[in-house]
Amino acid sequence: MKSSKSANLLTRLMPFIRIFLGLIFIFSSVVKGVDPVGTSYRVQDYLLVYGWTSLVPYAMWIGFLVIVSEFLLGVGFLFNIFIRTASRVMFLMLLFFLAVTWLDARYNMVSDCGCFGDAVKLTNWQTFYKNIILIFLNILFLWGMGKRKRGKPKFLPQILVLAFLGAGFIGFMLYNLNHLPVIDFRNWKTGRDMTTDTTLKAKTFVTYQNKITGKKKEFLFPDYPWKDSTWKTHWIFVSRRTVAPAVVAKYNLVVEDSLGNDRTKAIVENPGFQFILVSYDMNRADPGGLKKAAVLSGFLNKKGISMVLFTATDLKTVRTIEKQYGLRVPVFQADETDLKAMIRSNPGLLLLHHGVILKKWHYHDFPAIGQVKKVLISPEQ
Repeated sequence: MKSSKSANLLTRLMPFIRIFLGLIFIFSSVVKGVDPVGTSYRVQDYLLVYGWTSLVPYAMWIGFLVIVSEFLLGVGFLFNIFIRTASRVMFLMLLFFLAVTWLDARYNMVSDCGCFGDAVKLTNWQTFYKNIILIFLNILFLWGMGKRKRGKPKFLPQILVLAFLGAGFIGFMLYNLNHLPVIDFRNWKTGRDMTTDTTLKAKTFVTYQNKITGKKKEFLFPDYPWKDSTWKTHWIFVSRRTVAPAVVAKYNLVVEDSLGNDRTKAIVENPGFQFILVSYDMNRADPGGLKKAAVLSGFLNKKGISMVLFTATDLKTVRTIEKQYGLRVPVFQADETDLKAMIRSNPGLLLLHHGVILKKWHYHDFPAIGQVKKVLISPEQ
């Protein structure tokens, strides 16, 4: 009797489990697919940690394969397509993820697995527990599937749906790869004010001592009963201290000039127009992008508008490459990882005004001189 009730409950839950798992896998694939370059960086981290260095050049392809597989499994679950096969493949994938995330949680091998891209940040232990829940639901679903009668599959319609949606999703990923992510979840996104937060006020604390017990107590000024004459007869002033507000920079970045001076704030928070050319590795920068940047730098120099280069490449190599392409801009050194976080393009271009990011361009989309003139006239466009 009890087993019959359990079977009936599971039967009722099956559609909800199927839809939930489908939506989770689709969400996971979309937030990674919107930033395939970032996903490839995560794949590289794992390959390096496990010593599979020979596969690092194929990190982008591996990332594509994982993301597309997640998407197709999600579609299969959501629309009940090849569901028996999809449920078994999902179990194997979740089993693999469970093992990897356990190692991450136990030994902190990779600090951020990027399971949900940059959209949702989870700790390694949270990711591991999430995978336990997902694999438990998947096992329940597999058990429920085993108790159901097999229906006659409609192969052609199901294949067409998977092919159509899969092709569309691959096109979506290729667009984000060859331009910039259509949704930017990182700090350096268009429209963000990058100026240092100075709105915090200083806080003053006063310490009083009880005349009878000798106990000392600290109060946040003026939130204490200093006007109460009765209270003042029992307490005596001891000391005062002021806590200056922390200066909070909105960018996780340090750029230095050739002498090692920190120039980050002066450049990022430049009150005028500020173009920043970013290339984490000048040797791997797209030649076409460097040629466009050289033309743009010449125009901006004539107009007296600042354009600088942020790179992790050594200065001698940078000067050689600059000479090759006719690029003439001040060069500042920064950490490669921080530069990769700024923009998913090598080279990439940012335009800031009063510390606000107005525009970002992939090297495929670097603006022509006419476009730049329009932006400088009407920054809000």
